[in-house]
Amino acid sequence: QIDGGTSYHFTRANARWYNSDASHFLGYMYAVGDGVTEDYDESLRWHRISADQGGAWSQLCLGNMYYEGDGAAQDYAEAAKWYRLAGEQGLADAQYNLAVMYYYGDGVKQDYAEAAKWYRLAAKQGHVEAITLLEGVIFHILWTEKG
Repeated sequence: QIDGGTSYHFTRANARWYNSDASHFLGYMYAVGDGVTEDYDESLRWHRISADQGGAWSQLCLGNMYYEGDGAAQDYAEAAKWYRLAGEQGLADAQYNLAVMYYYGDGVKQDYAEAAKWYRLAAKQGHVEAITLLEGVIFHILWTEKG
């Protein structure tokens, strides 16, 4: 087992060669202060490098950072963009988060059918909250069509 400092140097060396997984891990290390001083600017930078290379986990992390305003200025539209990219790669948490945004209209136009689509994708992977909320959004769609 290697210590945090050694892990940091190894990860940074790999990230410099634009290894998406290493860049993601480096972003994580900066976010939580694992082997380095906690630094959200650096976390954002390394997650963006990974996300721009198609790193789904970093796309999810960027979505979270923009949604919460944690390490980045809160920007729901930007969060939705990153959640969509990660969700299209099959990350259930990103699919769920995007569904919530469509349900409430946070950063996107409110659209219950689109929310149901993303809840369904996450639910198919066993995402418990998505399974629970999918039923409610389908009921809402059916109720408003009837009424």
